[in-house]
Amino acid sequence: MTESEFNQQVDDTLISIEEALDELDLDIDYETSGGILTITLENGSKIIINRQTPVKQLWLAAKDGGYHLDWVHDQWITDKDKEPLEQLLSRVMTQQSGESISFTL
Repeated sequence: MTESEFNQQVDDTLISIEEALDELDLDIDYETSGGILTITLENGSKIIINRQTPVKQLWLAAKDGGYHLDWVHDQWITDKDKEPLEQLLSRVMTQQSGESISFTL
């Protein structure tokens, strides 16, 4: 994947996440600035997603730790546990919000 393709994939992913957040019937705020998506849950906790162009990864920071995701077989998956992005987002958002959140991209 070229750097240009990587950046386009990240941009598309961030837009998909924003659209999915809009579909949730929850009090969730988000802001994208400089390729960094900051999700603020109702209780004030945050999840931050950003691109890491030099290593062609998407990084996600949550209360329980940081995750590095690679683009594999047309999806973002964590480099350690091979957890898909939408499953990871559902899990960390549920943990941090205390509400059951099912996230679909």
